[in-house]
Amino acid sequence: MSNNGPSSRVEMTPGSIRIDGRILRFAVSNNESPGESEQTWAINLHGFFAGGGMYWRESQELASRLGWRVINPSLPGFGGSDPLPWGSIGLDEIASDIGQLLDHLTVSPVVVLGHSMGGAVAIAFGRMFANRTLGIIYRDGAATPGWRNRRGWIPALIAPVMPDLAAPIDLLAAVALDVPDLLLGRSGSTIWSLVPDVRKNIRTLGRTIPVGSLLMTIDQREQIRELVARERIPILAEWGCFDRVAHRATALEFQEYAKTPVRWVPGGHSWMLARPRSQADLLCHIQWGREFVRQITSRAVQLRSSSVA
Repeated sequence: MSNNGPSSRVEMTPGSIRIDGRILRFAVSNNESPGESEQTWAINLHGFFAGGGMYWRESQELASRLGWRVINPSLPGFGGSDPLPWGSIGLDEIASDIGQLLDHLTVSPVVVLGHSMGGAVAIAFGRMFANRTLGIIYRDGAATPGWRNRRGWIPALIAPVMPDLAAPIDLLAAVALDVPDLLLGRSGSTIWSLVPDVRKNIRTLGRTIPVGSLLMTIDQREQIRELVARERIPILAEWGCFDRVAHRATALEFQEYAKTPVRWVPGGHSWMLARPRSQADLLCHIQWGREFVRQITSRAVQLRSSSVA
């Protein structure tokens, strides 16, 4: 696995493809290494009401410091990508679009990073395309239903009066409480990275509501078990220790089904947006991060050997 060093200047190059008449927008890091046929690829899947552009800074760090080439798609309906047709909105359909994007770029296999909603898409992709998945970095994800069970003083106060609104109001409060974490550190560059995709998503809000409804029904617990037991795909689970959107019980629920310990990191639900160097730091300097890199490197060798055979 190559390492271009921290001084390398990596940019994200935008592009788009058409899938069944729909535009899917993406960007790819420009750190191509022509002499390295075994360069590791990764794909960075964003959360709900986000877009691929919000994670460019993080992907640039991963590309510069680990030598990975990183793809940032804007999933259907977000960040300027056209939505899926009504009646065809599902995780498998989104994962299928990712597969077609990889076909377009002639890329396989990949490390799949998934944040929040993107974590659920990562699980669906791993199940559908196990031989194209080196490993999954699952971050504050929504693949298991525990996050919908809202706890604390807000639902306790509201539930007796408005039981149907208690959970949505608590979720909105959790999102609002996550905002200050985004403003710590280099708040100017963080805000600048969020604004373009937020503006695009506001314009298409009516077309992404069905995706929000989908998130309220997701339960991938058995798929997670299958990935671990049958496919043996390495999974690294990371969680912001102050996350109130996908709260602690959700992390422990995922840990139970994935049979892998949750690694707690400083920050809230969107810690990687506020501190885009964090993911590369974890993989380069923390023992369990380095172990995950070793696992995906070993899996890459296995997949290449099986394809040759």
